[in-house]
Amino acid sequence: MALADGTRRPGHGLRRDLDLLEALASPEAQRAGELGVVRLAQLTGREKSQVSRALKALAEEGVVERDPDTLGYRLGWRLFSLVARTVEDRLVRAAEPVMRELSAELEETNHLCVLRDQQVLTLLSVSGHSFRVHGWEGRGVPAHCTSAGRVLLLDASPDDLYVRFPALPALPGLWAKIQQARRDGYARVSEEFEAGLAGVSAPIRDFRGRVVAALNVSAPAGRLGERLDAAGRVTARAAARVSAHLGWEARPAPPPTARPT
Repeated sequence: MALADGTRRPGHGLRRDLDLLEALASPEAQRAGELGVVRLAQLTGREKSQVSRALKALAEEGVVERDPDTLGYRLGWRLFSLVARTVEDRLVRAAEPVMRELSAELEETNHLCVLRDQQVLTLLSVSGHSFRVHGWEGRGVPAHCTSAGRVLLLDASPDDLYVRFPALPALPGLWAKIQQARRDGYARVSEEFEAGLAGVSAPIRDFRGRVVAALNVSAPAGRLGERLDAAGRVTARAAARVSAHLGWEARPAPPPTARPT
């Protein structure tokens, strides 16, 4: 909308771009996987040529992506990257004070972990002695043989596991361990990932109830191995506190899906 002197109202272009992004985030766009210029023009009430120019500019910045074959548009990598960094920053800020208390209670190092493809990535490590432990931060470890990986996969279906781990021969065993973690509220591992190392992990959920991170406690098996279940329950309570900071209210767990064969 133009002002009396013919200039455009400040923020007008931004609002119109946001309308396009809202349309690309709509249920219709999510079902189809993309939307074309004509449909986006209909949804936003704009001229096709205006929409085309705006999408081209957004695509150049990575905010949207254009499929070269279908010419349809979807939300782009840069937008998701910005959202991911914002979510992870909030997650770290919510988790760190809880992790300090957990480390002091168990007198062990604990880690805040997220899932990246087939690996578990550590975002933050806290020790009862030095609080911040940087040796593990940014490192990835296999998801299928770690307690953190198993709780990060709590929302996965059998089909999801087949897609994520196409070459893993022991998927039924992994599925059974994930379901055990679901029943217990935490996962435990003793010397599966590394000889002499034991660990427990519990899920952190966002306001929708989706698992977005894992709280992990790892230590030498000779020190932690005999108290894995007790440590798991303490870690689960700590993870629930972080989840509450993220807006999650605990509800009864849904029944598990059919196991893979």
